[in-house]
Amino acid sequence: MMVGAELNFAPSTDDDGTTDDYNRPQFGVGVMLSLNHGVTMRRTPDAAWGQAEMVDYDSRLGNMATLYGSFLRPILRQGRWQVDYTLRTGIAYSTRPYDKHTNVDNELIGSRMNLYFGAGLIVSYRFSGDWNLMAGVLYGHHSNGALARPNKGENHVGPIVGIRRQPALSSPQGTLPHPFTPSWTAHLRLGFGGKTLLEDWQTTQFRTAPGEPEYRTEHFRLYAAYSASADVMYRYARRWASGVGFDVFYGTYAHHIPKAETSTNPWSVGIAARHEAYYHRFSCDMALGVYLFRRMGEHARQVEKPYYERIGLSYAIPQWGGLRVGFSIKAHLTKADLTELVVGLPFRLSR
Repeated sequence: MMVGAELNFAPSTDDDGTTDDYNRPQFGVGVMLSLNHGVTMRRTPDAAWGQAEMVDYDSRLGNMATLYGSFLRPILRQGRWQVDYTLRTGIAYSTRPYDKHTNVDNELIGSRMNLYFGAGLIVSYRFSGDWNLMAGVLYGHHSNGALARPNKGENHVGPIVGIRRQPALSSPQGTLPHPFTPSWTAHLRLGFGGKTLLEDWQTTQFRTAPGEPEYRTEHFRLYAAYSASADVMYRYARRWASGVGFDVFYGTYAHHIPKAETSTNPWSVGIAARHEAYYHRFSCDMALGVYLFRRMGEHARQVEKPYYERIGLSYAIPQWGGLRVGFSIKAHLTKADLTELVVGLPFRLSR
C-alpha cells in the first residue's frame, strides 16, 4: 500500500504554443510512502547456491519514502471529466536494504538511497467547485541504477484513488496555431557515470566461503564508465524530434571481470534509434540501440542482450549556448547497466 500527497501547478499559456501543444499540462512535486514492511523473503537452498548458506530468519523489503517531481498531461477534458497520464521521477530512501547480517535475502533493494520512476493513467471527476475525485492505475519502480548491489529492483502496479483540488479548465477554443519550422540538428553528448559488477555479486554470494570477509558482502566497488554519442535528429514538431546516432562506451571495469572463454575489451560501440520530447528547456530523450561491438566476457553474453536502452532527462542552459545537462540510465531489457551524468550540445544543421 502507498500513501502520498502531491502539489501541482499549471503554467499559463506561453507565446510559442508549447503549453497548448501539451494541452496545458501540470508540473508537481510529491511525497510518497510505500508500506512494504510486511513483504518477507527467505531463500531455500538449490543447486546453484554454491557456498551460500540458508539463514534462519525472514528478510524484509522495508518501507520506501520517495520524493519526486511529476508531469501530468490531460488527454481528454469533457464536462466534469478529465483523463490524464502522469510521469514521475525522483529519489527514495529505503528503511531496510540488503544487509548480509540481518536482511540477506532482500535481493530487490541493495542501498539506502534509490532512484524512482513512475507512470500512470488517471481519470478524475469534478464533483464540487475545484474538488475532484480521481482514480486510475499507477506503475512504479525503485532501484539504485546499478550503483550498488543487489539491484533487482522493486516494482509495483496497482490502483490509485484520491481527491484533488484543481481549478476547472476548459480546452482552448478558437486559438490560432502557433507557427513552427521543422529543422535538422546534430547532438554531441558526453556521459560520466558508474556501475557495480554483477560478476562481483555472483562471486561474493555463491563462490566465497562462509567466514570469509567478503562472504555475501553488501560493499561493492563502484567502477567508472564513460560514453560519447553523436546523433542526427529531425525536429518535426515543437514537442518532438527523432533520429539516429552512434554510441561509444568505455568501461573501466572490463579488465576486472573474471576471465572466461573470451577476453574482455573496455570499448563498446552501438547504433541507436533516438526520440526526444521537449518542453521549453527540458527534454526527455529515449534510445533503443544495437551493439556493433561488445566484448564483456562469457557471463555478459549470457545475461545481457545484443541491444540496449537509454532514457534520460536534461535541461538546456541558454547562457551556455544551449548546453544540456542531465542524467541518463542505460539498461539491457530494462535491467540497469549503469547510471551517468550527461552533458550535450546541439548544432542546428538546417531550417
